Amino acid sequence: QVQLVESGGGLVQAGGSLRLSCAASGRTFSRNAMSWFRQAPGKEREIVATVMWYGGSTYYADSVKGRFTISRDNAKNTVYLQMNNLKPEDTAIYYCAASTATVRRVAVGDYEYWGQGTQVTVSS
Repeated sequence: QVQLVESGGGLVQAGGSLRLSCAASGRTFSRNAMSWFRQAPGKEREIVATVMWYGGSTYYADSVKGRFTISRDNAKNTVYLQMNNLKPEDTAIYYCAASTATVRRVAVGDYEYWGQGTQVTVSS
């Protein structure tokens, strides 16, 4: 059974940093896409960043470019999201998601596996 377990969320002041981790178990995603999504209260879930396990290409939402960095550790089957210069509008539940697709996917429905989510709160 595939499991994605996130960790690293918390409360931080604006301008601060957090690092989220997502450990995958149950299968390897050696040629697939892994992404971080987030969902703020009253808003739809949106994609934040994607990393392709094979080759390591990365993609970012415009709202986080230059501030967030997604990376992966193939040996640990783990994906990270380094978040710097956090803003109050980054406050949301952050979800790790894995797709069996071997090309980039951006829609929520394209991801078969999801973590339980981790809360990130940025105070002003």
